Amino acid sequence: MILTRMALLCLGTLPKPSIWAEPSSMILWRSPVTIWCQGTLKAQEFRVDREGSTAPWYTMKPLEPGDKAKFPITHMTEHTAGRYRCYYQSPAGWSESSDPLELVVTGFYRKPYLSALPRPVMTSGGNVTLLCGSQEGFSRFILTKEGEHSPPWTLDSQQHRSGDSQALFPVGPVTSSHKWTFTCYGCYRNSPQTCSHPSDVLELLVTGTADTISPSQNKSDPKSGAANTISPSQNTSDPKGASHPQDYTVGNLIRISMAGIILVALGVLLFQVHHSSRGTHDAARR
Repeated sequence: MILTRMALLCLGTLPKPSIWAEPSSMILWRSPVTIWCQGTLKAQEFRVDREGSTAPWYTMKPLEPGDKAKFPITHMTEHTAGRYRCYYQSPAGWSESSDPLELVVTGFYRKPYLSALPRPVMTSGGNVTLLCGSQEGFSRFILTKEGEHSPPWTLDSQQHRSGDSQALFPVGPVTSSHKWTFTCYGCYRNSPQTCSHPSDVLELLVTGTADTISPSQNKSDPKSGAANTISPSQNTSDPKGASHPQDYTVGNLIRISMAGIILVALGVLLFQVHHSSRGTHDAARR
């Protein structure tokens, strides 16, 4: 029976379905997760299987309006982690298999740290690099973006001179019309589907373009503290314009210094004239 099903799937003539996990494909140990599979409106049945598993296939009837089905997992563990694919059947036959969905169970190691380089405050259209690292010596890091069904971003780690394992994720261009909230995890190569606790959440603050920054936008991010402020030196979109306040400040300091020197010199000269005149009067009296 299984061979017959596999043969049907290999001969799939329908477009492949979409597969995703809610709330995420990175699930804390013992927490629930739901696998969704979406095909066409004429789907009659959906199936999902886990790569390398000998367990029977999971079969579900489509939900209204009839183009998708959900497969709940009540408690995520290392035994339910793995790579999943789904298929659907219609009167025309079986579909192709979906792209793989990798479910990862988290909460097994200490959380890594996540930061933005050069800073988490930026103008729309800019780029940023996210640094995920740990002292645990992880083999790879996984970066997730809140609100997306697309697969997480996985990179092998690099050894930093400090001894930490790190990975650099280039992100951008970012826009102010979307929310840019990230979390990262650390994993080992010999158990890639069991990972660490999530890092602290990192949210990028994206303002308007460099030419439209208003005074109200020049304020600190209450979540990140005073370090996340937009100052003239941080707005690098116009290097010449950004240097003008510094030029005026230096000029004013030079003028003030010269005026001070002149006043001191005049004071010394007046003191000498007064002292010389007093000495002449004293000599005349004698």
